[in-house]
Amino acid sequence: MRFDKTRTDAEWRAELSPEQYRILREHGTEPAFTGQYRDHHEAGEYRCAGCGAPLFSSAAKFDSGSGWPSFYQALDGNAVAEKTDRSHGMVRIEALCRRCGSHLGHVFPDGPAPTRMRYCINSVALTFRKKQD
Repeated sequence: MRFDKTRTDAEWRAELSPEQYRILREHGTEPAFTGQYRDHHEAGEYRCAGCGAPLFSSAAKFDSGSGWPSFYQALDGNAVAEKTDRSHGMVRIEALCRRCGSHLGHVFPDGPAPTRMRYCINSVALTFRKKQD
């Protein structure tokens, strides 16, 4: 998979906090029920913490009970890339920022209508831009 915005490992380490680096670049996961956006309800847009690309609308956010921010769809078809993840003895679909390749979380087929998908995303992988009135 090819990404538009690439950086060296040294550049990523300089730009991201240690926790952001662990999750976005090393495919880590934050502990459930700890992220700042899990119980966040403002209207706006969630963006990639690595490159600022728009990823999800607050209109698609829902409480999945999983402990992570969850969305039933990405902002558009080009926002999030999906890749098979066979780590930890499981087969899952990994969600990546299509622009920079940062690990966001995973996608599961158990979300609400209309898509029935659940993008289970690490808060650390996101920034938030409040909707302007």
